Amino acid sequence: IVFLVNTNYKEMEFIELSNGNKIPSIGLGTDSVLFVRKLHTGNNNFSTRAWSFYYRRIMRNVWNWELSNSICNAFRMGYRMIDTSAAYNNEEAIGRAIRKSGVRREELFIQTRITNKQQYNHEVRESFFASLKKLGLEYVDMYMIHWPVTGEFLNTWREMEQLYKEGYIKNLGVANCHQHHLEDILNMCEVRPVVNQVEVHPLFTQKPLIEYCKSEGIQVEAYSPIAQNNDRLRNNKRLKSIASNHSKTLQQVVLRWHIQNGVIPIPRSTNKDRLTHNLDLFDFILTDEEMKQIDSININSRLRYDPDNCDFTEL
Repeated sequence: IVFLVNTNYKEMEFIELSNGNKIPSIGLGTDSVLFVRKLHTGNNNFSTRAWSFYYRRIMRNVWNWELSNSICNAFRMGYRMIDTSAAYNNEEAIGRAIRKSGVRREELFIQTRITNKQQYNHEVRESFFASLKKLGLEYVDMYMIHWPVTGEFLNTWREMEQLYKEGYIKNLGVANCHQHHLEDILNMCEVRPVVNQVEVHPLFTQKPLIEYCKSEGIQVEAYSPIAQNNDRLRNNKRLKSIASNHSKTLQQVVLRWHIQNGVIPIPRSTNKDRLTHNLDLFDFILTDEEMKQIDSININSRLRYDPDNCDFTEL
């Protein structure tokens, strides 16, 4: 079910979740540590430690101030969903943007996640209220498990359910979950997850997982929705042709492909022009043939971590 809501610049489409609550059909990602990760080699050498120190003491504050201004502008453009995690160290910046924007709290959809370390330390409740304080909110619209940490995520879910029952969380969700993780949760939960945020893009379409989620009433959100501007996507002739047909950018076509597949894309940008273009998705429709052409780009190429084959202590 889709609802139209007037915003300052665009009409934002909203989707009804299985519990009856509404969620924007596109969000804004906010991982502020991306550029630092690119600088790190993974080795604990002097250069890595020096960059990490520089980031923590100086650049993180600068970046978060810029991020706060960017999110504030995004709200005024018409964005209504902001996606973050305690792991990103930017919840205070987002809270500052919410207060500065002047947009009513009930118009916004704020979702954050618990980190792997917090799961290992059994600090779900403490961590949630720390996030709530940083955001400056009385509740969050979505609270999620960031990764299904082996041996921990089911206990984490039980504690999240309690916070939900107390009214601090409007919706419960997960991220990076395969079907078997979801089945484990569904077999024990009192409150069902309404969202699963996973890596999805034309190079990695995840069709079987998306179909399973739909069958269980779980809305899929896509991170890295344009494959981090991967060359294999950016230089794809079929995408370029489709974009030309609609007088749109290649990135807009891919985001529209997500929306028509019933997936909520969570692109990440602080560039004003890109933010504007990423909202300009609701005045054109891809044909069935164009959708099939984009589907056919899939090569099952995962750009991020596989939750069945990764070290959760490093994420």
